[in-house]
Amino acid sequence: MLRRDFLKMSLVTAALAAGGASAAPDAAIHAAAARDARAWRAARRFVATSKGRVALVERGAGPQAALFLHGLPLNSFQWRGAVARLASQRRCIAPDFLGLGHSEPAPGVGLDPESQVAMLIELLDKLGVQRADVVASDSGGAVAQLLLAMHPGRVRSLLLANCDTEVDCPPPAMRPVIDLARQGRFAQEWLEPWLADKDKARSSQGLGGLCYARPAALADEVFEAYLRPLVEHPQRLHGYITALERNVLQGIGPALKASKAPVRVVWGMADDIFLPHGAHYLEQAFGNGRGVRRLEGDKLFWPEERPDLLAQEARALWRAAL
Repeated sequence: MLRRDFLKMSLVTAALAAGGASAAPDAAIHAAAARDARAWRAARRFVATSKGRVALVERGAGPQAALFLHGLPLNSFQWRGAVARLASQRRCIAPDFLGLGHSEPAPGVGLDPESQVAMLIELLDKLGVQRADVVASDSGGAVAQLLLAMHPGRVRSLLLANCDTEVDCPPPAMRPVIDLARQGRFAQEWLEPWLADKDKARSSQGLGGLCYARPAALADEVFEAYLRPLVEHPQRLHGYITALERNVLQGIGPALKASKAPVRVVWGMADDIFLPHGAHYLEQAFGNGRGVRRLEGDKLFWPEERPDLLAQEARALWRAAL
């Protein structure tokens, strides 16, 4: 992938950070989003593991690597703005989790967070990465905490956005999602209508309004990139969601306290899914915590909307890491 393609990849998120939909005409936002999606799709490749074929996008080079872990119902496309800004400092690796995006789980493979950790370790081994600076959001944050607890030597630093915590895993807002997924109805009843009607997806009851501070600025292509692969493979999606039913972080506290990697938390305080008490818990959770930054007015998927801020926080944390 040419460098100029990745520089173009951050146009939409830059427009959002500058002021949302008013910062650029709708046509320009949609055209930039379409270019982003095409560039990300062209850069996607697959790595075979014992857990399945893992889809990933990789950009940048050098001795240090950064691993980006997305949330539900997103995929690695979430990190396009961050990767465009950080690839000059790190080898940026953005995989799709098994069950989400374009990764193809092997038959019978578990989709629970512990299995995702095992997949990531195997993936890092195949990519020749011993330690990584991890950036994670949403359900990816639960996987990141398990990765730190189970394989502390593989995590150089950890930057967490709104995510599961030991005291909120899964959050109550996920209960109806899990129930529908268990019945095999979530993709049909929630995602298919959003995919068919992008204005509904941007509404207060859609993915945009629920998880983004500036949903009106989300182009149709963004919803296509996230929802299309899930609607086409609902069994994978439902398997991923139902595996989140139990508290996978129960008892993780001592391991997080024993960790030496620097951990920074940045939390959108307007998030209705992962509530502010999660940020308070994480403020005291880590052996080498580097504080919590609270973003008033931002929601769950602020890292996608504010890639400049995420890149700033990542660079500062990386300088603090050993």
